[in-house]
Amino acid sequence: MFYKKFTSAKILVIGDIILDEYKWGHCERISPEAPVQVIDIKKTNLTLGGAGNVINNVTTLGAKADILSVIGTCENAAKVRELFQNKGIKDEFILSEKNRITGIKTRIISSQQQVLRYDFESTNNISSSSEKKLITLLNKIIDNYDLILLSDYGKGVLTYKVTRFVIDLCAKKCKKVLIDPKGIDFKKYTGATLLTPNKKEASLATQIAISTEDSILLALKKLKKDYSLHYSLITLSEQGIAVLDKKMQIFPAAVRSVFDVTGAGDTVLASLGVSMAAGLNIREASIFANLAAGVVVGKVGSSVVTIEEIISYESSLNKSISDEHIKNKDQIIDIVRRLRNDKKIIAFTNGCFDIVHSGHIKYLEMAKHEADILIVGINSDSSVRMLKGNKRPINNENDRAYIIAAMEAVDYVVIFSEKTPYKLIKAIGPDILLKGGDYKDKDIVGSEFAAEVKLIEYIKGKSSTGIIEKIQNQT
Repeated sequence: MFYKKFTSAKILVIGDIILDEYKWGHCERISPEAPVQVIDIKKTNLTLGGAGNVINNVTTLGAKADILSVIGTCENAAKVRELFQNKGIKDEFILSEKNRITGIKTRIISSQQQVLRYDFESTNNISSSSEKKLITLLNKIIDNYDLILLSDYGKGVLTYKVTRFVIDLCAKKCKKVLIDPKGIDFKKYTGATLLTPNKKEASLATQIAISTEDSILLALKKLKKDYSLHYSLITLSEQGIAVLDKKMQIFPAAVRSVFDVTGAGDTVLASLGVSMAAGLNIREASIFANLAAGVVVGKVGSSVVTIEEIISYESSLNKSISDEHIKNKDQIIDIVRRLRNDKKIIAFTNGCFDIVHSGHIKYLEMAKHEADILIVGINSDSSVRMLKGNKRPINNENDRAYIIAAMEAVDYVVIFSEKTPYKLIKAIGPDILLKGGDYKDKDIVGSEFAAEVKLIEYIKGKSSTGIIEKIQNQT
């Protein structure tokens, strides 16, 4: 569906790059020196924050992206460049400024909860020399991009001069510019396509206490009028996203559990940018951004979201499109790799599923109970003919795949053309290989590639062949 269009989107991210450091540990005692927890640190990891987290999200969603920024020449700056290189993101448009501090935010995490944060940073504006270099570079490269994202963390890269130049240049080039704003004076953002303030930021900027739908509408109207925005938008945390185009629409949040809101604004900005660059309208983009935010707040730390996570999450909310669950062999291999990184238990089963009946549904529901993720292999039309003769299948492979993909119990569907799913099972290497109870004491194809084989009893008297014969006998 529309996710496939994301790979053609080309985006430039401009803004403040920050290092996010996480120190993970646990607490078993209180300090004798002061009434504070003593955290026994077990591991530390470093990630890209600020505009770095925005471009991380953009690229993880499949779009092509570059980043334009200014950092220092210190040890933290070297770490920033190394992190970008490790992620395959070019750092050629990241300028260096001597004696500038590259900020780092350190968070202490105990039992999955953030207990402390301390920052080492500077909020000084970049030098006039750096401003000129950044503007000159932007002039050279802007035609390479469909859309511009400004990630303003108030750390000095997006000065008034730089911000105004970007917006004015985008207007001349007919390019959308989306901005995550900072502060209470949004004057420098005038003329942007949209801003993504949260409720508190929007309330401070408009001097309107936002508590009801009427007050949300007043704030949206004021933002749009005062700053000449194409769309006016406010993120409302658990309420979702409010957007004013010709009229106000509030898109409810798709959030089930919140562990950490760190980086959620970055994810919203990135997902809006990618989807709009790919041609989605503001309504579609807002719905997608809500889903992406729903995934990221369920994680701890500045995080990115993948298309597969969003599809899976959307499916769990019963809002996904069946087409998105149908994958080819290469796609499922990549998905399985990511699922294993998340420690998911993967089950695989297969069948023709020519005429779906209650036996199929109950079988797949029982199969889903065995694992976190259920992948179903479906015989192609040519494969079915090899097994059941030239009069089968009744329904073609695309129709059969769509029907199975629509089932709540099924996470992914893969069509295979061979007589058996041997090659597909080998490629997936499932934790659990599932077959019907009629395979008891029989050799099961691909069992050597699964950690475990389990049999599930079919419901007696239910079969596609039986249904076809019954129809034929009545005609």
